[in-house]
Amino acid sequence: MAFKSIQGSAKQSLLDYFVSGKAVQYHSAEKGFSRDISGLTATGGVISDYTDGSTVYRAHIFTSSGTFSVSAIGDFGSNVEYLVVAGGGGGGYEGGGGAGGFRTNQSGHPLSTGNPSFTVTAGPTSYTVTIGGGAASAVSPAVGGNGTDSYFGPPSTPAGITAKGGGGAGRYNTVNGSPGGSGGGGYSSGGAGGFGYNPLTPAPVLAAVPLPSPYGITQGNNGAPEAGGGGGAGGAGSPGPGGKGGIGSRTDIAGPSYPIGTPGPGGTGGYLAGGGSGAPGSPSPGVSVGPDAGGGGYGYFTGLNNPLVNGLASTGGGGGGGWSGSGNTLQGAGGSGIVVVRYQIAQLTATAKATGGAISYYSGKTIHTFTSSGVFNVTTGPLSVEYVVVAGGASGGIKGGGGGAGGYRTATGFTVNPGPNTVTVGAGGAQAFGVFNSPAPQALGKQGTASVFSTIVSQGGGGGGCDSSNTAGVNGGSGGGAAGGGYGTGTAGLGNRGDGTNQPSATTVPTQGNDGASNVASSPYAGGGGGGAGSAGNSPGPGGTGVQVPTTFQNPASAPGPNGGGLGYPGPSGTYWLAGGGGGGSDVSPTSTGGGPGGPYAGAGNGGAPGPGVSALTNSGSGGGGATPPSSNNTFSGAGGSGIVIIAYPS
Repeated sequence: MAFKSIQGSAKQSLLDYFVSGKAVQYHSAEKGFSRDISGLTATGGVISDYTDGSTVYRAHIFTSSGTFSVSAIGDFGSNVEYLVVAGGGGGGYEGGGGAGGFRTNQSGHPLSTGNPSFTVTAGPTSYTVTIGGGAASAVSPAVGGNGTDSYFGPPSTPAGITAKGGGGAGRYNTVNGSPGGSGGGGYSSGGAGGFGYNPLTPAPVLAAVPLPSPYGITQGNNGAPEAGGGGGAGGAGSPGPGGKGGIGSRTDIAGPSYPIGTPGPGGTGGYLAGGGSGAPGSPSPGVSVGPDAGGGGYGYFTGLNNPLVNGLASTGGGGGGGWSGSGNTLQGAGGSGIVVVRYQIAQLTATAKATGGAISYYSGKTIHTFTSSGVFNVTTGPLSVEYVVVAGGASGGIKGGGGGAGGYRTATGFTVNPGPNTVTVGAGGAQAFGVFNSPAPQALGKQGTASVFSTIVSQGGGGGGCDSSNTAGVNGGSGGGAAGGGYGTGTAGLGNRGDGTNQPSATTVPTQGNDGASNVASSPYAGGGGGGAGSAGNSPGPGGTGVQVPTTFQNPASAPGPNGGGLGYPGPSGTYWLAGGGGGGSDVSPTSTGGGPGGPYAGAGNGGAPGPGVSALTNSGSGGGGATPPSSNNTFSGAGGSGIVIIAYPS
């Protein structure tokens, strides 16, 4: 379980929590924390304290340039771990931009090889943190610009850690993709991709372009030719036309209390430095190519003014390529970079009776938190446990309803026998794509997937309905909201139903959610809100409320901050809320809020009014917002949030 993110000085940190004696209130004397809790004393960035097994870490997260200052060296040494990601390259006239360079010395990370250790000293001199900017967007036909470098180290020496900006994509029939941390994609009809900093992958043949220094340290991968995707930290771009951007690389260095990056395979978060996708060679307006994980932008044919073409901020993702048969189109901007510095500040001494997930201790209980799939292995048992199992939320529909929350199940006194028990954390439903005034059917919201612990199955949320033939909301753990539009009262999805993966969607399952809402058949023609674990969706628009996790899991040190993080998200009363329904899409303002009126709550996404739906937040199990395509533009609905599994037993 994560500890609370803290802005600014470490004086309000977990260290003071121990020193103040509050630990005595929340932890048993026999099975609590070690008294040897002294780590570095440092300031800078946003501070996140969290546990990983028995180790307590402090991470400093920088999304803008600043300084990291050390005033004292504690009992755990002067070495720090770092993550330095540069700004992403811009998309070109066809090819996708390359991701910013990705450098880390995090123990066990696959890209740590070759990156040096970093030792800090206490004193008046601060360490410089420079966050590289992403390349600016351009209107085609143009070459994509390179992102700028990120840096962590001494202010006036070359001894620090530099990540190279991502390579810009090429311009049609003129310029190849540029080299960078990861290389930019090339143009069609023979354009080569740019190379990335990776000594294990041969560089594409680019005339008169020397290998940059330090090429021997892996930072990324090559861009692809023929309107291909830009390279990512975890893989090369795919050849085009419309090649996907290379996947980013996952890291948990910032801890679960301050999620960074984007979801990747299986809904697991923390992916950074993904390449932008190349533009497809299709004459159908609005056709797009989605990138792999890591914050890269989408490639578009006639994608003018669509924000999804841009790489995401603080990911180092490359911009998506733009292509148009005639006229101009938008080429995506690169995403800005990020720097994280972490070090150990304490060691836990309580003895766990099982392994798996992030382990923490609160009020005499041992708590295992799974934010991604894993194994709960009982080593001393059988155990009588309390659990919370939340499935992935669904995405909203196009001109339609909000996505339903993933099923929420909790109970005490559940017996788990010795040995391994698989834990599956369900993924949120992917965004649905909508075409303005298209005769083709609009898209239903995508269902979330189930979360499973032992014999406990929570069903994925039901997708929001769409207005093509007034397609109904989908059944699930909580049901999706009904389609918007002037088609009469729409049919909402039902809650407490199988998600179509583990059981037929009409089959009733143990109580875990609520129904979606019907729509409004007159102006503003709003789609119904998705159902939440705490209440049904609302008509018009706001999603159903979520629920607050049981007090067993409400460790004051793991409360979410003002922007999320920690366990759960803010709700109608206090914190620790999960599984809210997504807001329905609407033709006009006001926005339909996710998680209930007055939200957004529980990490659920708002509906577009008009415009794209807002995605639910990671590990919320909440539904994404429905979308309404604005005049002459295409749009996406909000994705569902991934689920979470939490297990507790007496220490």
